[in-house]
Amino acid sequence: MRIKRGKIKNRKHKKVLKAAKGYRLTYSKLYRRAKEALLHAGQYSYDHRKKRGNEFRKLWIKRINGALTEHGMKYNKFINSLKKEKIELDRKVLSELAIHEPEVFTEIVNKVKK
Repeated sequence: MRIKRGKIKNRKHKKVLKAAKGYRLTYSKLYRRAKEALLHAGQYSYDHRKKRGNEFRKLWIKRINGALTEHGMKYNKFINSLKKEKIELDRKVLSELAIHEPEVFTEIVNKVKK
């Protein structure tokens, strides 16, 4: 007897085409093109997950810098002074403080200025 694989193949193809739903042109219709598109999409997704951290760091720095302009201080001097004073707060926390707790952020800036 020969082995028939129609069901397995159909299942595999349906799975790929379902994942490629919403892709443009024939990338959502033809199995071979959809499979290729999914491979590329997966690679882009992986690469951009790695880049997302850098994007957030840039955002936090911009927020901190914006909040520091009100206090007449520059970002690089502020970070340097934080390290000298041995205040271990990361940029994420500092940016959140600058937005949601401006009084606390002001206290930190005043402590660093001295």
